[in-house]
Amino acid sequence: MRGSNWRHYELPGERALAQGAQAQACSGPSPRKRQSAGSGSTPASGRWRRRPELRVTLSPASPLPSAGDPCARGRGSSRDPARLGAMVLPGPRARGLVAAARAAQGHRRVDSAERSPSPDPASRRAALYVHWPYCEKRCSYCNFNKYVARGGVDEAALRGCLVTEARTLLGLSGVHRVESVFFGGGTPSLASPHTVAALLEAVAQGAHLPADAEVTLEANPTSAPGSRLAEFGAAGVNRLSIGLQSLDDAELQLLGRAHSARDALRTLAAARRLFPGRVSVDLMLGLPEQQLGPWLGQLRELLRHCDDHLSLYQLSLERGTALFARVQRGAVPGPDPEVAAAMYAEGRALLRAAGFRQYEVSNFARHGALSTHNWTYWQCGQYLGVGPGAHGRFVLHGAGGHTREARIQTLEPDNWMKEVMLFGHGTRKRIPLDELELLEEVLAMGLRTDVGITHQHWRRFEPQLTLWDMFGASEEVKGLRERGLLLLDHRGLRCSWEGLAVLDSLLLTLLPRLQEVWQQRSHPPVPGG
Repeated sequence: MRGSNWRHYELPGERALAQGAQAQACSGPSPRKRQSAGSGSTPASGRWRRRPELRVTLSPASPLPSAGDPCARGRGSSRDPARLGAMVLPGPRARGLVAAARAAQGHRRVDSAERSPSPDPASRRAALYVHWPYCEKRCSYCNFNKYVARGGVDEAALRGCLVTEARTLLGLSGVHRVESVFFGGGTPSLASPHTVAALLEAVAQGAHLPADAEVTLEANPTSAPGSRLAEFGAAGVNRLSIGLQSLDDAELQLLGRAHSARDALRTLAAARRLFPGRVSVDLMLGLPEQQLGPWLGQLRELLRHCDDHLSLYQLSLERGTALFARVQRGAVPGPDPEVAAAMYAEGRALLRAAGFRQYEVSNFARHGALSTHNWTYWQCGQYLGVGPGAHGRFVLHGAGGHTREARIQTLEPDNWMKEVMLFGHGTRKRIPLDELELLEEVLAMGLRTDVGITHQHWRRFEPQLTLWDMFGASEEVKGLRERGLLLLDHRGLRCSWEGLAVLDSLLLTLLPRLQEVWQQRSHPPVPGG
């Protein structure tokens, strides 16, 4: 039944929980006419009570409330209260952010591996992803779930549905602690800061959201001037991910991006002033007609301007995109895979020489600036997906469930909103993950990181068969180890520096081995058979 529509399949208690969250949504004949439910509606259960709002005006002398950023520094010139205005923030969240930002000054940043352990078990912790589905325009290479709203967006209605679905999924999951929140899209920097604040308040009401929780917003240069970034900071965002993609205007035009290289660097500079040590940038490689030398020049230029986190992504030509069609017609040549491989190899070496740790296949950080949110994905932690087309993976503890599910929300925004109004959430597909499927994800995701899979981490998901049991006796795995691509030792299983660059080929050996050993355990040979 994988991939089927599971709309009407419900565990005991799910309908009641969904209806409780749904009761907060304002009634109306259509999503376009709904009023916002995002500024403090009270759950029907009475579990959380609405608290008074706090109007916050930032003065030039006060630190930007950045949710516990330990590298926060006062930068009065960038915080003109006339530009920021007096934002209305949900009360307890705003007070917590301001207090955390002030207390954080003078403290070093603590990366995800050094954070204080949570008293909540892993089954009661999760990250939360919020999908904003709208963009100014569709980029030529992008096949994400995004839409260009020709007639404008009813943001109050959309905000209300996002808040409702977040509350519903928190209730269904039984999550006690949300470790991080990521606003992606689409272009979430097109949303209003009030929408971000409303979502964070809903999360803080439904679970524990630590003052130092990482709250990331994806931003495009044309939709995120410095004054608007400051407003997002006041709303609770403490980390930015900027879709820079290239520092070559011709390449940006090919990609259909709305900004120029100058726009990108201007936005990056403003972001670094407001969120020092907490800004990530994306750079693409393997574009049509792109050459190694000029691309390395872009990377070196970016190193002069970037903060402490950088992601390298290879272009993937996706069917249905404008760029794919142009390549198919012969209007532009296809990407050269050998050139792309050289870019990746020399780019990661250049970043390592600049002090960056490659902590994941595509992600590089220095000074401990790892992405806590993405680390949850790679460690196969639970995450809730809120918004049109969002994906999630969690156990429905709050509805009496015991099996982790992969959940996919309805794609089209208007249909998603209608479902949220009817059911309290817009989940379109629910796919239970069996034990082997979960272990396959643990293997494939964990090996994307430089840490790999520790023995302790593996035992969380498979307490009986060890990593040695799975891979220690395999001649094929032994060959990978002898070639210096893979390590299996007292720490666990991980790729070497060389192996990380060819992970896909390693998985062609490791995944079948996992499946073989699992099959042998599930169906042991019959003696004499």
